[in-house]
Amino acid sequence: MKKKPAIAIVGTFDSKGEEHLFLKDCIEKRGLPTLTVNVGTKKPSAFPVDIDLFPGLKRTLKGNSGNRDKAIETAITHAQKVIRARYDKGEIAGMISAGGGTGTHLGTSIMRVLPLGVPKVMVSTVASRNMAKTVGTKDITMIHSVVDLLGVNSISGMILEKAAGAICGMVKSPWKAKSKKKRIALSFFGFITKGAEEVKRSLEEMGYEVVSFHANGTGGMAMEELAREGYFDGILDFAIHELADELMGGYCRGIGPERLEPPPGRSVPRLVVPGGMDCAVLEFTRDTVPHEHRHRKLFFYDFRSAIRLNKKETTYLAGQVAEKLKLDPSHVKVLVPKQGFSEADHVHGPLFDPAMNGIFVRKLKKELNPSVEIREADYHINDAAFARLAAEMMDAMVRQS
Repeated sequence: MKKKPAIAIVGTFDSKGEEHLFLKDCIEKRGLPTLTVNVGTKKPSAFPVDIDLFPGLKRTLKGNSGNRDKAIETAITHAQKVIRARYDKGEIAGMISAGGGTGTHLGTSIMRVLPLGVPKVMVSTVASRNMAKTVGTKDITMIHSVVDLLGVNSISGMILEKAAGAICGMVKSPWKAKSKKKRIALSFFGFITKGAEEVKRSLEEMGYEVVSFHANGTGGMAMEELAREGYFDGILDFAIHELADELMGGYCRGIGPERLEPPPGRSVPRLVVPGGMDCAVLEFTRDTVPHEHRHRKLFFYDFRSAIRLNKKETTYLAGQVAEKLKLDPSHVKVLVPKQGFSEADHVHGPLFDPAMNGIFVRKLKKELNPSVEIREADYHINDAAFARLAAEMMDAMVRQS
């Protein structure tokens, strides 16, 4: 009889063995099997485990055992291979870990090799800090331990027991999508929500499943990562605003070089709309406008405000977009809303500047591969007619791919 896939309990059993064994007991009491893996870098596990990576780690490092950062990265590499291999064989249903700063780095780094949808739970003493880089684009559930993890007491035990319950519930979750439709990835952000909602509605009426991504830095990178993994039949990049914020150090910065580039080895049609390329969104209010931006056109939003990009910035960004789209010209088209790129960039809006948008489009046309179609439509980006046009173009591109 084939064994049920186990919940991998991966952690530093050399220093946090008691805590991880407690997780093991809590999970097994709920009727699920476990697979314990020691990734400690100081010594072998003080407790019996299913897989102890320390002996192999020691052999690999040899004379470098005192090099802590090298030991940690080597442990991560070894554990990633083990966990991924076991998952590919159908032996792992989820992963849980517990630790401090180093343990969190180890645990979450190893979790990254598991695909979207495989439960990943990290109990961490540092979960209350900025976890942007730790979680990144992955569906990792962070649970703050509140107290330090130095053995199991009445408080840490309560947190660990709840974490065990959480991952067991995740693993037992029966939900699956009712039907398999072709998927379209849709990027957008707050300033173009109205248009994005209409795009989604139109594509769904055509029979597509639409998966939206907030173009906030991480969102765009998650979209690109899932595209590389083969999740999408098309990408409607309705907002590429992240490039502007990356340039200006704005609120939606944090993208990597993969943003707007074709997924390697895959032919995924991409329709690009310059949503949000009129502005950069920075964290200031009407009462705290930085001196260097007081001469610009401004759009006060909430605790963030948008600055109109100038000619130099606009030209640079158009060139950057062109360079990225040159990488796969046969699967790319561009659709430009001539009446404005965001809700602040319309005829009565504070950032309206059709001349600047014209500079963007002319630079794009000049630099882009001539085989890439650039269509200009006499609509605003939030117009329902523009959204329907974008949906129709996306549909045609998917059908022809």
